[in-house]
Amino acid sequence: MRHRIHHSNDLATRLDDYAARLQLAPPQVADAYQWLLANEVVFEEPGSDGVRVSICSVDIEQRLADANARRLYAAFKQDLGIQLVPAFGINWPTFKDRWLRMWEQLYNIAINKVPFHWVRLTWLRLGGAKIGEGSTIWRNTEVLGINNLVIGRDSVIAWHCQIDARAGLRIGDHVAIASHVLIIAGSHDLAAPEFWSISAPIVIEDYVWVASRALVAHGARLGRGSVVTANTVVAKDVAPYKIVGGTGAKVMGERPHNLNYRVGGKNLLTLLH
Repeated sequence: MRHRIHHSNDLATRLDDYAARLQLAPPQVADAYQWLLANEVVFEEPGSDGVRVSICSVDIEQRLADANARRLYAAFKQDLGIQLVPAFGINWPTFKDRWLRMWEQLYNIAINKVPFHWVRLTWLRLGGAKIGEGSTIWRNTEVLGINNLVIGRDSVIAWHCQIDARAGLRIGDHVAIASHVLIIAGSHDLAAPEFWSISAPIVIEDYVWVASRALVAHGARLGRGSVVTANTVVAKDVAPYKIVGGTGAKVMGERPHNLNYRVGGKNLLTLLH
């Protein structure tokens, strides 16, 4: 099974930190890491910014025979701070996941069309989403992975977006995401006959503006105050306050660094949005 989610880069250079955290000797952690690599629980791939390390995105912790490897995998999961896909079977994690997916589908089929902010937000929060004060998601926007969605204060996601939080999506304060934006958590391994899924968390920091019909792909990190212009595809880190657009999401300019405004996406003027 090679379904995987990106953890970080050059992880092997930080194993001593995990040894201290798990109260194991460094050689034990090094051996556990090699065991995870050999058994396709952890994956290393060369990248332009170092060795990209992913872990199995299906939660197989309880199936790992090596005790130290099991503890190390659990630590890697904890770093991500999200709920992975359960190893399906007749068990509580499977039942909970199926219930959440049903709750999510009901939202996307019907609840997201209800013209009252409080109804939609309550439904999402009951499904596990963490949504801060003054933030909202307007009507007809689909949400996937609601249990891994975190939104700060005074942020708005407008109409007809697709928000995929299955690999973890964290949106900061005062963020404006315009209509028809796609935020996509993952893709597939095109070199694998089995079409394994690949994914990575997405982070959108405070005061970011994502303009209409942009696509934010898995692994992107949009720095504080940055702007993604209309019809732009971004799948990389965007530095704070930079304005990016066009092919390759090239830098087109820079915003002021003293941003201080409210988005105000939920008020009397947007009562039925």
